[in-house]
Amino acid sequence: MRRSDREITEHGEIMEIIGQCDVCRLAFNDSVEGVPYILPLNFGYEEDCGGQVTLYFHGATEGYKYDVLAHDCRVAFEMDCGHRLASDRSRGYCTMEYSSVIGHGRIEIVADRDEKIRALTILTDNYHRAEGHFEFNQQAVDRTTVMALKVETMTAKRRVVKPR
Repeated sequence: MRRSDREITEHGEIMEIIGQCDVCRLAFNDSVEGVPYILPLNFGYEEDCGGQVTLYFHGATEGYKYDVLAHDCRVAFEMDCGHRLASDRSRGYCTMEYSSVIGHGRIEIVADRDEKIRALTILTDNYHRAEGHFEFNQQAVDRTTVMALKVETMTAKRRVVKPR
């Protein structure tokens, strides 16, 4: 990381940033078209007792992302939050505050129905933390594809402007 002064190395702090983000962008290796393919997706996440982080995503039962995944299940991801413009017109200075997490891993399609329900519960509860558990329509399970991304590496950084 070029700006090590912005790097966040504390795992708990990285997980806090993930908890503040509401969109995760996935970058797929599109060998069919020969260019990267990127999608912004809603997500849920969990960390097991061994520290393995898994990100969960959902979508329709068919689509281009599945064609791309059939050729290469490796993906990169990025999420960010805490955006605030920080500028000083008198100095001609302008920057942006943010927190971000990037990483990569491999995606698997979750086939087992009970595991899909568990993953969808993690995903929907991620967006309903303030209200508590969200009971989603179980009829949607069979017409929904669930993907699990096992995070292999991730890094984080934060830019906060110090007051002058």
